[in-house]
Amino acid sequence: MKSITINGSQRESVGKKATKALRNAGQVPCVLYGGDTPVHFSANELAFSKLVYTPNAHTVVIAIENGKTYNAILQDIQFHPVTDRILHIDFYQLFENKEIAMEIPVLFVGNSRGVKNGGVLRKNYRSLKVKALPANLPDFIEADITPLKIGSKLYITALENEAYKFMHPDNTVICQVRRSRAAVTEDDDDELEAAEGAETPAAEATQE
Repeated sequence: MKSITINGSQRESVGKKATKALRNAGQVPCVLYGGDTPVHFSANELAFSKLVYTPNAHTVVIAIENGKTYNAILQDIQFHPVTDRILHIDFYQLFENKEIAMEIPVLFVGNSRGVKNGGVLRKNYRSLKVKALPANLPDFIEADITPLKIGSKLYITALENEAYKFMHPDNTVICQVRRSRAAVTEDDDDELEAAEGAETPAAEATQE
């Protein structure tokens, strides 16, 4: 998984007054959890643009000016209800030998036969929660919709991977092709092809 580096400064004070002063200066107060003790730091608001305003999943390298670095993932983020500015971010520290749960985006690939026949693809999940060692976290989860006919569903069991495990039940439906008014059913399509194939020998026999 790709990583983004955030350069931060250690926070000496975590009170409301100090937090307000940071925000007024364009800084975002942050806390890193998961280690022996929480690490309080701040970073420029612009530093989070590639991490927050993207559909992609990333790990984070938090580089504190005191020379310490931490590998982490974004755990929680708070936005201002009116301006949408970032108010606060929580991170969770990663360790090489410890599994972590994380939301990973789903990438839908392929051309569904059901969609070609006029069906509508309904995406039930655009991201899935997986658990894995940090080194095994994928950038995305590929979901091939090619085999789906009208009425077919793609279950999470079709996406199983040895590198990580899903934190969802086996009967979770990732997407499905639903019938529309203009849809032609695959059964009708198959019957038509079979009928055309059967008519050809009959016609040849009549001509003879």
